[in-house]
Parts: sequence; C-alpha cells; structure tokens
Amino acid sequence: MESKSSGSLLDQSFSASDIEMEVLKQQLAMADDEDKAALEAERRMLQLALLEAFAQQRQLVVAANIAVLALSGCLGFASCRCSSEKIPVRYGPAYITQCPIQNGHSYTYDFNVTGQRGTLWWHAHIFWLRATVYGAIVVMPKQGTPFPFPQPDRETNIVLGEWWNNDVEEVVKQGNKLGLPPNTSDAHTINGKPGPLFPCSEKHTFAMEVEQGKTYLLRIINAALNDELFFAVAGHNMTVVEIDAVYTKPFTTQAILIAPGQTTNVLVQANQAPGRYFMAARPFMDAPLTVDNKTATAILQYKGIPNTILPILPKLPLPNDTAFALSYNAKLRSLNSPLYPANVPLKVDRRLFYTIGLGINPCPTCLNGTRLSASLNNITFVMPHIGLLQAHYFNIRGVYTADFPDRPPQPFNYTGAPLTANLGTTSGTRLSKIAFNSTAELVLQDTNLQIVESHPFHLHGYNFFVVGTGIGNFDPAKDPAKFNLVDPPERNTVGEPTGGWTAIRSLVHALPFGAAYRVGFEDCICGREWKGTRSVHFASSKGPSSLLIDFFLRPKYKGHG
Repeated sequence: MESKSSGSLLDQSFSASDIEMEVLKQQLAMADDEDKAALEAERRMLQLALLEAFAQQRQLVVAANIAVLALSGCLGFASCRCSSEKIPVRYGPAYITQCPIQNGHSYTYDFNVTGQRGTLWWHAHIFWLRATVYGAIVVMPKQGTPFPFPQPDRETNIVLGEWWNNDVEEVVKQGNKLGLPPNTSDAHTINGKPGPLFPCSEKHTFAMEVEQGKTYLLRIINAALNDELFFAVAGHNMTVVEIDAVYTKPFTTQAILIAPGQTTNVLVQANQAPGRYFMAARPFMDAPLTVDNKTATAILQYKGIPNTILPILPKLPLPNDTAFALSYNAKLRSLNSPLYPANVPLKVDRRLFYTIGLGINPCPTCLNGTRLSASLNNITFVMPHIGLLQAHYFNIRGVYTADFPDRPPQPFNYTGAPLTANLGTTSGTRLSKIAFNSTAELVLQDTNLQIVESHPFHLHGYNFFVVGTGIGNFDPAKDPAKFNLVDPPERNTVGEPTGGWTAIRSLVHALPFGAAYRVGFEDCICGREWKGTRSVHFASSKGPSSLLIDFFLRPKYKGHG
C-alpha cells in the first residue's frame, strides 16, 4: 500500500535492525553538509521506529531514550503509559505538563520503571501523529522471578493499528474546515500490515511461525486511534493472563475485546493440526455510527508448512455484539494473590460524577455553520498556550481557573431519548483541585446528546480499579452496593460502555495525574481541534512542588451528522 502520509518513513524502517542504524551512522560520518540533514532525519525516524524497549524490572532502569523528530509542526511528548509514581513530571499531553517538542528538535527522556512489569506502549501526543508514531514497551519481571502462569516458550508483540491512505494531518484539517468528523481510516493493521484481505502483495502480511506443542505469549496492543477491536486466532483458544501490565485471573476465550490504548497478554498453545491460521482484528461498534469495518489479518504458521496452504479465518464476534463485549469485560479480574495483591481503595475522599457529551456550537467558517464540541459536565476544554504545570509552578495568572464542577450543572435522564436541541457547551480552561494522597472515585456517565456511544478512557501515569459498570443511568443509591472491591480489574485504560457508566477508584499519590477520552484527536491538538476535546484537570493542594495533576478526557469522535 503506497502512502502519502508522513508515516511512510516509519513503514520503510518497520523491519529495520541495529545494522541499518550502524550503516546510517557511517553514512552520516562520510556525508557532506547537503546530505547530512536528510540522513539525520532518517536516523531519528529509524531510532523512533526501533523503540521497542525490553526493560528488566529493578531499582534503576532506563526504559526509554526517546529522541524524536516531528513529522510536521510540533510533536507532543511520546508517552510511555508507565506508572508515574517514580517518573518525573515531564510526562503527558503537550501544554499540560510542558510545551510540545518543536519541529526539528529532539527530546531525550530517561526514567526509572519501578514496581511494574508487563506490556505497555509509547505514542505521540499531539494531533493525529499517533496514527503512525507508536511502539511497544515490554518490562520483564525481575531476574529469577517467574510469571504467575505457565512459562511460554516464546513471546511475540502484536500491535493493532489504523491506516489512512492520505496524510492523517490533512484528514483532520479537512474535518475541521467542514465542522464534521474526520474521515474514518482506510484499513486496520497488525504490526503495521493490513493483510491479504486488502489489495496488497504478500509482503504486506505479518506472519508468525510456531512449532507444534509449544506455548506462545502474545503481547497485544491496540494502537488504533478510534476503534475498539475484536481479535482472534483461527482454531486456537487464548488464555488472558494480563491487562495493561497487571496480572489477571486467567480465563480462556476464543476472542478478546481491546479498546484503544489497552494492552492484553494471552497464551496460545500450538496444539492444532499443522497448517496456516489467520489472526484477525476488526472493530466493535454497537451504536449506529460510521466506522471502518474492515478486517486486518496476519498469519500464524506452523513450522514446515508451505506458504501455498490457504489460511483458515477465525470466527470473530459480530461487529455490534454487545453481549460478548459485556460478558468478556465481566471476566476480567485482578490476580489478587499474595505476591500481586489488588490494593483496592475502600475509603473514598472525593466522589466525582462526569457526564460525557457531544454538543454543537456555532462555527461561522464551517460548512454547516456549526461544529461538534465534546464536553464533560457540558464544559469543553480550551487548550492554553503555556503548559498548565508551568503556569502553576511559576504562578502565572490567567492561564486556568480551578472551578471545574464535581457534577453536571443540570441533572437529566442521561441515557433516555436522544437530545437534539440546545446542545451548546460552555468553554474554559478549568481545573479541579484534589488533595494529595487522597482517594478519588470517578463515575463516567455516557449521555444521549445526539446519540449514545462507547468511550475509551485513559488515565495518564496512573492505574485505577474498575469497581463497577452498567447500562443506563448510574444510581448512586443502589449501584455502589454492587461494586467489586475484592478483585476488580486494575488498568490504565477502560472502555466505558455505550449508553452506560463506569466507576473507577484511584489513589492520588504521584506525579502526574492525567486522563484521556478519545475523540479521535489524540492527546494534544492545537487550534480548532481542541474543540473536539473534553477535559478537566486536577491540581493537588499538597505534595511535591504543589503537584499539578492533569485529567484529560475525550470521547471517540465518530461519524455524527
């Protein structure tokens, strides 16, 4: 597949090795001034593409040295989605903790990974650059510490993504000019390749060789911008053993559901008749919205089987299979063993209730004279021109206000009949203060403003416990009694259900605190695109350097009319 996008450099170096990096270094040493700039850009992009860090969990680990060259404009810092307890404050979306990396500049980020092990990932943090700028981070257990599940014979990273034939930044700009959602992707990918169901040659299919009788650990990452994805391996069951770098109670399934930003580790036994079997991924969408419903495929191939054997396709759940989605998520439980306890906060210091909506605001320059505006508690976040942490630390006034409400200003039947009138939102750079070392419970409530839909939610630098979820309106009098406070799933990203709610709990004890809801505008978007972003930010009143905590939330930005 030819690409007009700036991600083509990444595709050229997708299978690059350390040898290629060494060759580039030698070319740089011999090049004249005219060629050095182009070679240096290629070296940096190759370095970015090769960032698939395998760290050994110990007291001091440099997990990543990220030196990036922006594709165009500025590049938000590449987040590693690691726990921020021992990580410096320069982590998270641009203009929250710091200003973005400018075009032509690099940024090196050294940090410790402590008390974590498992599959994480890093990605760009501004505009839609995350469509191609991302990769895996694998943190291995301490030397001599076994997995709390059968030891696999081998491991493989499976990174799911989305692909646009056009420059993704131009796709966003076009949507902005029209005041409409950007176009959906043209394909989904597995390890950067869409597979043979697309009009591509064999080289655009990822293949994984397995040996009969061996067990494989698949580290699956959903790096797609917008889509929750089903994933399955034809003829083979999967045993889920980890989510978002947290061990789970193992359970067996024929398919998994993975939201944007989530990771899932599964064990697969090569115990079927030797042959070729498709691995496949396609979207889950149980709302009447436009989605790229194409299926990406890769091949699991038994050793010694020729490529002429046609692979078998797996039976994926239907694209709108809500029952499977709810059932699958209900099976996720923390391992909660003596070595890996689930330290669920039982005492709550602050209860927050946020409604998620998609409003319509005037836009004189847009095609229909209006623009879709995401909101939390009917407030659309306005991105500042200086980092919020910088403004807080240097006491710069006029950048933000600390008055974000804990609850929506006007309660209503959130998931009742669709609301199609009076959909304007208020705007502001508004924060909410949370006490350091306190426990926060947040209930995220979907609303039927135009239409209900699911909303993947990410907490920057923090894990949280998903203590409850349900369909319809959250009932504060009845639903808390059903919360799982024993072994709820612990993760950093959760898919809030269509027309429903999710309750999470987290201890506010570290630097920094940030969250994200996907609109399709990933993490850091300058100018008009911020109108598709809904945010609230938290500042801690105690703790190191009067800790500023950012809480960044977005819904998925789909095909609303």
